[in-house]
This record gives sequence, structure tokens and C-alpha cells, in this order.
Amino acid sequence: GAQVGDDIYVSGHLGDARLALEVFRGAMKVPAPVFASARLRMEQPTPRVALGMALRGIAHSAADISDGLLGDLGHILKASGVGAEIETLRVASTLACATAKESHFEIDFSSQLALTLSGGDDYELIFTAPPNQRHAVEAAGQTTQTPVTRIGRITALPDLVLRGSEGQVVPNTFSSFDHFKSP
Repeated sequence: GAQVGDDIYVSGHLGDARLALEVFRGAMKVPAPVFASARLRMEQPTPRVALGMALRGIAHSAADISDGLLGDLGHILKASGVGAEIETLRVASTLACATAKESHFEIDFSSQLALTLSGGDDYELIFTAPPNQRHAVEAAGQTTQTPVTRIGRITALPDLVLRGSEGQVVPNTFSSFDHFKSP
């Protein structure tokens, strides 16, 4: 149901579950409080049922993000016969790591982007809605106490384009999380 010109949104925070997985795998090291926060998000995700219900009649399409933002957005794009442009800065900003600032820990932008675009098991929502519904989307987020971030827009060309901070095309070297692939 995604339509050309629709805004693309995500709920909540992306990438925390993948961060925890990468720590378990030994691929990343983070302070204990950061790991504890990310692990909690991986082991006890918050289903966004209330937000989904609040978006009825507003959103044109929606899916949960279980296999990573790019993979689940790809399902929407394929089913709708459209493409998308994604603003990478907006996506990377959704990585929560709530305790990271308290621990004076920073994750570089490239890692943030990989975690948020490719990470799985977030169980947040990705959805599209027309630009004239921005206030309604914001109200749905506030009513359900769920952060909502606009990350891009639906395009007519059936491509997925990632855009950098100055509008430049960012090479898409990211892939969805694959539960059956070893690290």
C-alpha cells in the first residue's frame, strides 16, 4: 500500500538488539551498562501494537522490523511496486544505547548505520504515510508514548537509495539480518 510521495517512518529505536548480538559474538566491545541496555532490548523487545492501532486510517503500509530495516522496507517496496530514498543520518540517530552517553561511550557513524539498517529483532514498526498526515503520525506517537522518526520517502523508481548528510548517494553495502547465516 505504500504510495509515491509517502513519508517513511520508523518507531522507537533501531539497532540495539544487533549491538547486543555483536557483543555476544565478540565483534564489538562496549561498556557493561551499554551492553545491559542493548541486551534488554534484544531479549525483551517492546511490541508496538498500540502505535499500529493508532496508525489505522493514517498509514498506507506498515511492517514490523524483525529482519532489519532494509529487509523489511524491501518487503513493503516489492509488494507496493515502488522505491525509496532513505536519509542515513535520520536512521543512524535512532540507535538508542540509552546508557551510552552516561558511560561516555560513542559508536562511530559507520557502525551506527550498520546496526540500524541491518540489525534484526528490533520489533519496531516501519510504515509509510502521506506528507499531509505528519501531524496525525506525530499525534499517534505521542498518544502511544512511542518515538516516531521520519527517515525518508517513497519514490516511483523501484530502487532503494541511501542519502548522506548533503544528499549524496551512499553506497548500499548493507544487508538484512539472516538468522540462518553464521557470522
